[in-house]
Amino acid sequence: MALLQNIVVGTATKLLAMTSQRTISKLPLPEVQNVLLVSSAKGGVGKSTVAVNIALALKNQLQTEPVGLLDVDVYGPSIPRMMGLEGLQPEVDSRKRILPLVSYGVKCMSMGLLIDQKSAVVWRGLMVMSAVQQLLRQVSWGPLHTLVVDTPPGTGDVQLSLCQNIPIQGVLIVTTPQAVAVADTRRGIEMLNKLKVPIHGVVENMTGYVCPACGHHSPLFSHQETGTGKRHSTSTSGGEYLLEDTGLPVLERIPIDPLLIQTSDSGKPLVVAHPQCEVAQIYQRLAKKVIDLQIKREEENAAKKSR
Repeated sequence: MALLQNIVVGTATKLLAMTSQRTISKLPLPEVQNVLLVSSAKGGVGKSTVAVNIALALKNQLQTEPVGLLDVDVYGPSIPRMMGLEGLQPEVDSRKRILPLVSYGVKCMSMGLLIDQKSAVVWRGLMVMSAVQQLLRQVSWGPLHTLVVDTPPGTGDVQLSLCQNIPIQGVLIVTTPQAVAVADTRRGIEMLNKLKVPIHGVVENMTGYVCPACGHHSPLFSHQETGTGKRHSTSTSGGEYLLEDTGLPVLERIPIDPLLIQTSDSGKPLVVAHPQCEVAQIYQRLAKKVIDLQIKREEENAAKKSR
């Protein structure tokens, strides 16, 4: 706990001075090529599961290129358990920078690694924003091709702190076919658009249930109101509704597989534990698409600079 207090409290006044300015300059993270946010304005859509498995799939696709995973869900961090890091604590180097823990080849950091897992975090906005800044700036990430950031649900202080202070190369929006998730997801997309943060596309999670016995897919959600006076069904899906409403592509649809639950609880994620199963292969396809989108954006930025 003393480590966390030294990290967070020591910079609270600096952060207050920054947030009082009209314009906050976005400072890149040293040696980090791409920051990928995994975001959803709605809780309970499986965002952390997506973040963990996409980070591992990216590592698999990139091979020798390093990948990081940052959990900025200050109030409910879940990455330590899902990555098999519960009970471990990071070390601090001679420069008082935190050394990330490595799990399955991915560099990991989470507030859950810095505090007692049984302790409740009761902080106001300034402390939360300061903690997020230090998880970004005072962790010795080293060279990274991609830093995957698992964000908390909503459109609050953490999201604003991230979007206003670091360049973000892309966002994966996670939703489910459920109407209430689609309605909340639209609000999150609007926030990102206002902040001019580029969005790669939508990942529709929990699109159906995969029977472990026969492999049959069964839809979980029937025709429902979208929250905007329109209706969608599992035949058109919440992701397709968002495509129609916002123009964002649906990058992948991920069904519920009992193996996902088992592997998340055991600390050995699906992409590692069962790399050949259908859902793991979906994550590999998603990782390839993310890499292609990153390359495309780099080329577009280079073209703009050359004009």
